[in-house]
Amino acid sequence: MTALSGCGKSIQIADTDAPASASSAPVSSAPASSAPTGSGSESPSNGTSGNASLQVIDSTAEQAGLSGDGGTVVGAAVQETPPQWVQLSAVTSAPISAPHLININQAVLYRFDDDTASPSVSTCDGACARKWPPVTVREGGSIYMAGVKRKDVGAIRRRDGQIQITVGGWPLYRFAGDSGPGDLNGEGVDGKWFAVGPTGGRAAGGQ
Repeated sequence: MTALSGCGKSIQIADTDAPASASSAPVSSAPASSAPTGSGSESPSNGTSGNASLQVIDSTAEQAGLSGDGGTVVGAAVQETPPQWVQLSAVTSAPISAPHLININQAVLYRFDDDTASPSVSTCDGACARKWPPVTVREGGSIYMAGVKRKDVGAIRRRDGQIQITVGGWPLYRFAGDSGPGDLNGEGVDGKWFAVGPTGGRAAGGQ
């Protein structure tokens, strides 16, 4: 796999109530600032009070002096608690020649065509979320990036209260059927699940 370069921003977290018909609510985001993580120095645009922030950092976790996986699990393992930090990296690897996203464990990340990007809404809950675990991070945690632009990274608060990372507005997922680095067993499943590119589109083309 060949990693690409990236940049970052800060995301302010706001508690919002999800509509009854939706499984998640958008999390307010703000441009990068010098305020420390969790400072709550900026009010979200929807007028609600921010209670934490995600720090999105313009480097890999290794470059920031971190080791390990931040608590990110692999394959069918259940993510019992959100990771302390998450890494999003854009790579190229066969059979998809275009850049697509992986996490710190080199698990390919996916998007779901039944979700929406504007507004960002996840429609994958229950059994769906067990098969397609959402990419989550704890409030006050960090997102490290390589090959993803600052304007494309966001987050939503899922119905269960967890914070799910989005790229280009599209919620991100792993696939429980991918057990090894670079596995792409979820590509094209049900004609709705696709490896996600660094701007949120289908990495292999299309929507």
